[in-house]
Amino acid sequence: MELFFLCGLTLFILFVSFSLFSLFSSTRKTNGNSQTNLPPGRTGLPIIGESLEFLSKGRKGHPEKFIYDRMARYSSQVFRTSILGEPTAVVCGAAGNKFLFSNENKLVTAWWPDSVNKIFPSSTQTSSQEESKKMRKLLPNFLKPEALQRYVGMMDTIAQRHFETGWEGHQEVTVFPLAKNYTFWVACKVFLSIEDPKHVAKFAEPFNVLASGIISIPIDLPGTPFNRGIKASNLIRKELSAIIKQRKIDLSEKKASPTQDILSHMLLTTDENGQYMKELDIADKILGLLIGGHDTASAAITFIVKYLAELPEIYHKVVTGLGP
Repeated sequence: MELFFLCGLTLFILFVSFSLFSLFSSTRKTNGNSQTNLPPGRTGLPIIGESLEFLSKGRKGHPEKFIYDRMARYSSQVFRTSILGEPTAVVCGAAGNKFLFSNENKLVTAWWPDSVNKIFPSSTQTSSQEESKKMRKLLPNFLKPEALQRYVGMMDTIAQRHFETGWEGHQEVTVFPLAKNYTFWVACKVFLSIEDPKHVAKFAEPFNVLASGIISIPIDLPGTPFNRGIKASNLIRKELSAIIKQRKIDLSEKKASPTQDILSHMLLTTDENGQYMKELDIADKILGLLIGGHDTASAAITFIVKYLAELPEIYHKVVTGLGP
């Protein structure tokens, strides 16, 4: 599973957050050029590509098999396919991940499928490279070490409440959905200062529909996961718009702190021209951050719990606070 975690999970990241650097490179024919420089592999059926097999493996509980099969058939380092309507290159292993994530705006640039524009309308207003630069400049000031220290107590409090409501008294638990509930709760607090379980749950239901829609075949017809994802994004954006407007009022009346969360930070930060971000842009960025940190952080927590369950001697040291 470690190899799948390195390449398969990174494969998933592209479709859930435009704020992360792409694992995929779109490869398109121009002027009849040959494809001799493309990685080995196949793109499958027109438009659909190999999406059905990719999604089928996930539903059966073995998503890594899609990766392993092609690594064995084509290359253990890189292969090409077509997923969710886009030509795709999948880079596998630690060396490949290091190459991708150490070549920001050099050999690798941020990119997302055209279908994502229907979920994030503001993404059409600027290039992905510029968008990525903005986020890189915006976040460090908010996520400084001294700022992160303030979150420890809050995260501990939410964790305790989460265990009380979702874990205690159960003989058996399914970790991944519980981990997603926890990370989403923490994200709502850090990004929006929302911590009331009922308010978080109000966000969570359409958010899960949206997350599923992003990694579905991009067919915008009534009843399809993609169509439901677009509707869910509009619903969440409407809710975010109301929160943003109220926060503006609270900031002007000194009822909210400029440093209390990333929403306040975005509302009060200007670009090099002294311009504030538009409300739609802020809503889309927060939505992207929520999605980007949702499944990735939840997957990491789930793997930790898995390994602790398999290694009782390590679990004992964690529980008792003993060193290695």
